[in-house]
Amino acid sequence: MVEGAVLITGASRGIGLAAAKRLSRGGCEVVGIARRDPGSAFPGAFYPCDLMDQEATARTLGVIAGEHEILGLVNNAGINHVQRIEDVELTKFDEVIAITLRAAIQCTQSVLPGMRRRGYGRIVNISSRGALGRLGRTSYGAAKAGIIGLTRTWALELAADGITVNVVSPGPVATEMFMRNNVKREGDLEAFTAGIPMGRLGEPGEIAAAIEFLLSNDASYVTGQVLHVCGGSSVGSGPI
Repeated sequence: MVEGAVLITGASRGIGLAAAKRLSRGGCEVVGIARRDPGSAFPGAFYPCDLMDQEATARTLGVIAGEHEILGLVNNAGINHVQRIEDVELTKFDEVIAITLRAAIQCTQSVLPGMRRRGYGRIVNISSRGALGRLGRTSYGAAKAGIIGLTRTWALELAADGITVNVVSPGPVATEMFMRNNVKREGDLEAFTAGIPMGRLGEPGEIAAAIEFLLSNDASYVTGQVLHVCGGSSVGSGPI
């Protein structure tokens, strides 16, 4: 179990909410931030905030820092606009970058002073199988690849402070966002899962388990790494 509280962004649903519930069951204090308030579904303190708004994000993070000792951070928030390169709208590209990268930088900056004072911290950034390339993922793939670059850099910069920084990179997971972007017609889900070596979608709880490990003291000598939790999809496609 991580020392102190864990701040999770994008915590109102999907992987973020699953991670909050798993960590809470393990005795961890969890703090959530997201645009949509999940109400009683969230097992800890929750702070509604649109991470697209840089100033509102700064204000909310200031409140959180004053009310909680954050020694774990899960930068999970992200959005996906599926557009091929010729159709990419730069305003939507900016949205993806703002949520995935700029907000991650802001959140990390907000928790670093407390982590450094304690000489201890755990940061887990959420990337995606999409960082390795997929049709229509110019914005999303760039942002999720950027998460890996940030992680490797921060791992080097923060190792001497006792702070580890790692990536969990999910493959296809049965979340609301995945279903909205990938299941449009009858047969889409079956066609998609046929290309996954394990032949099924992942569950949010399976991603949460990997997050929990990297936040734990069992992972104290792990930093700068990418853990793919993807049913084998980062290796190749399933049987044809």
